[in-house]
Amino acid sequence: MRILQIGKFYPLVGGVEKVMYEITTGLSQMGIDCDMLCATSDKSEFKTIYLNSHGNLVCCKSWFSLARVTIAPSMITELRRRAKEYDIIHIHHPDPMAAVALMLSGFKGKVVLHWHSDILSQKTLLKFYLPIQRWLIKRADTIVGTSPVYLAESPYLQKVQDKMRCIPIGIEPNQSDSVKVQSIRNDHAGRKIIFSLGRLVEYKGYRYLIDAAKYLDDSYIILIGGGGPLKEELENQISEFGLGKRVKLLGKVSDEDLPSYYGACDLFCLSSIMKTEAFGIVQIEAMSEGRPLIATKIPASGVSWVNEDGVSGINVEPCDSKAIAEAIKSITKDKATWQRYSDGSRQRFAKYFTKEKMLAGCLALYSELLNDNR
Repeated sequence: MRILQIGKFYPLVGGVEKVMYEITTGLSQMGIDCDMLCATSDKSEFKTIYLNSHGNLVCCKSWFSLARVTIAPSMITELRRRAKEYDIIHIHHPDPMAAVALMLSGFKGKVVLHWHSDILSQKTLLKFYLPIQRWLIKRADTIVGTSPVYLAESPYLQKVQDKMRCIPIGIEPNQSDSVKVQSIRNDHAGRKIIFSLGRLVEYKGYRYLIDAAKYLDDSYIILIGGGGPLKEELENQISEFGLGKRVKLLGKVSDEDLPSYYGACDLFCLSSIMKTEAFGIVQIEAMSEGRPLIATKIPASGVSWVNEDGVSGINVEPCDSKAIAEAIKSITKDKATWQRYSDGSRQRFAKYFTKEKMLAGCLALYSELLNDNR
């Protein structure tokens, strides 16, 4: 069995890239031949990064980005050269560059299409890409989704429900540093810590999380990690309403420190308001630490499936600041209630969202596809 993952660029900057990398490294460490072909965001030429005896990371130079699409023509030539070496190509969507490379590769084997999300914001791009997307959906032997909700609700997948397979994203549990955890708690001694993490962009709904602080007292502190174009606007909102004691923008949180913020917080809040948030990997990172969640009921998104309402946390309507505040108070009102949600969060993580379960799901799918050829 030889597998090739193709998709967005390296180094890892987002959820899709991280999932592709985790599948590649995880399967290759299990002794499955699995490589990853992608564009690289740096200025270097084509390069191969050795992972282990069963896996390599093959990086193609990108020329530029257009409408958030990385343009790397060498992906086309490299895939044409390598395609015959593999039994299965596992392509991660949305990535028009990878789709074009696959279309022109001449590959005759099995194709797994990993549908992370619809293309939602680049309407002009989608108009030109739709014929390729239709070809890709038709060409795929199986379409993998990260939640049953997204697979069932995507308008582009309604006619191919027989091809569907749900394999939720899985991660290694966070390993927080007890000293750093205590340091963060000491910085906010005696206060309940609400943590959130993500780019400061419109679809994350941070204005509503910040607004929720108006309905909380000073026993709470909201910590928001991440940078982005809305930083100044959100800082002005905090200042205008006098919320500086209850809301802090942390800026970028390092990979080294991030697990300790999950470990230090009392609960995690994902306040996203648009379907652009298809899953919310940050939710399962918090769940691995047994942290209760507050998430939003985004129509046709998998976010509120990841957080099972009443079990791992509470789901509220998008754009509802008062509901966010009430959910925060409900989860933290007493130790027994918090512990019930904490236990539910940890158990749901173990049931659905471990890296081992994701890899097992992929491996079972690959075996089924190859057995169909016999």
